[in-house]
Amino acid sequence: MKYICLGYMDPTKWETMSKSERNTFIDECFAYDDVLRKNGHFVGGEALQSPRNAITLRPQNGKVSVTDGPYAETKEQLGGILVLEAKDLNHAIQLMSKHPGVGGGCFEIRPAGDLTQLILESSERRRSRSKGA
Repeated sequence: MKYICLGYMDPTKWETMSKSERNTFIDECFAYDDVLRKNGHFVGGEALQSPRNAITLRPQNGKVSVTDGPYAETKEQLGGILVLEAKDLNHAIQLMSKHPGVGGGCFEIRPAGDLTQLILESSERRRSRSKGA
């Protein structure tokens, strides 16, 4: 089963780390990612740029409102995602609890949703509508 692991970190923590501390942190994280990859647990992952580069879309009065910045004001900001293959939630917790990134902030672990059936049903509905038009 796939689990999405959302890594959060207080941006001020990163900014106050020395270059050596940052390099050590990054190297430890990537080394553990290599372990996950070697053992078939690493499906993918991406880092995110600073929340200062974020744009948020919200529905507002029937239109889309575009604002600068992340959706919520919070001390910790989403820094990246990791997609993990694990037997179950306990296995995902076990794998991520060893990840050095946890030292930089917290990780939210959430099972990935399987949209296969919803996509199929939607495709069939849209195909039916286009035949009727």
